[in-house]
Amino acid sequence: MLKIRHVFIVLGLLLSSAASAEVQVSIGIGFPNASIGINLPAYPQLVRVPGYPVYYAPRLNANFFFYDSLYWVYQDDNWYASSWYNGPWGLVGPEAVPVYVLRIPVRYYRQPPPYFRGWRPDAPPRWGNHWGHDWEQRRSGWDKWNRRAAPAPAPLPVYQKQYSGDRYPHQVERQRELQQQRYRYQPRDPIVRQHYQERAEQRVPVQQERQRGPEDRGGSRQQDVQRSMPHQQDDRATPRSQSPQRGGEDVQRSAPASPRQGRQEVQDRRQSSQPGADQREQQMPRSQGREERQQGKDATREPKRGQGQERERGRDRNE
Repeated sequence: MLKIRHVFIVLGLLLSSAASAEVQVSIGIGFPNASIGINLPAYPQLVRVPGYPVYYAPRLNANFFFYDSLYWVYQDDNWYASSWYNGPWGLVGPEAVPVYVLRIPVRYYRQPPPYFRGWRPDAPPRWGNHWGHDWEQRRSGWDKWNRRAAPAPAPLPVYQKQYSGDRYPHQVERQRELQQQRYRYQPRDPIVRQHYQERAEQRVPVQQERQRGPEDRGGSRQQDVQRSMPHQQDDRATPRSQSPQRGGEDVQRSAPASPRQGRQEVQDRRQSSQPGADQREQQMPRSQGREERQQGKDATREPKRGQGQERERGRDRNE
C-alpha cells in the first residue's frame, strides 16, 4: 500500500511539472452555492479544435474551452460559463449546454473524469450514458451534424490580455462595459443568446437603482415625509383659521394690521392733532391783542391822571 501511495504522489508531481509555467490554474468548488473558483493570473493560450468552432487551452491543467464569446469549464460533472477568462462563473445545467460544446472530442479534455476511460478520443463524450436516458431524449441528435457545415469560430477576445493580475476586473458591470467597448461580436448560438439576455435582465434593476443618485433618493424620502405630514399641518392650521369668534370687535383687535393701515392710522392721528394746534395758534393772537389793548388803556389812563393832578395843583395856587 505504501508503494502505491508513493507512485500516486510521484505521478502527481510529474503532472504538475508537465503543466506550463506560463499560466497556473486552481479550480475549487464552494458549497452550498455550487460556485466555482478559478484563478488564472494571465490570459491563457487558446488553440482551435480542428473542424469545430471551439478553442481549448492546451497548457492548462483544466477542461477549459472557448465557444461563441463565452469561456466554458467542465469540473466535477458540471459546466460553468463566463464572458471573461477568470470568471466569475455561472453554473450551466446539462440541458443548456450548447451542442458544439457537447461535441468536443475527448482528447481535448485536459482533466478527463474517470468515466471517460475507454471512450474514443476522437469522438465526443457519451453524455447520454452519463446523464441518463431522459436527457438523451430531450437532447436527441446532439451528436449528429454535418461537419462541413460547422459555423466559423467566434473571434477571441484578445483585448482581455491587457487585464491580468491586479488589473483584472472582477465586477460584472465593469466587465460588461469593457466587453461592449472592445468586443463587437454578437453570439449566434441560441443558447448563448439566451444566456446574455437573462444576464441583461438581471442587471436592469441593479442599474436603475445605481442611476438613482443620493439626491433622488433624498427627494423621494422627502416626498414620503411630506405625504405623512398633511395631518399634522392641518391640525396646526385649524386653530389659527377656525378660532372661536367673540364678536366683530375682538376679531378686528386680534387681526394684525398691515403696514398700509398703520401708516394711515398715523396720518389720521397727525391730522386729528392739527386742529388743536390751529386753535391754540388762533387763540394766541387773541390773547396777545387783549394784553396790548389793556396796556394801551393803562397808558391812556396814566396821562389823564397826570393832567388831573396838574389841574388840582394849579387851582391850589390860584387860591
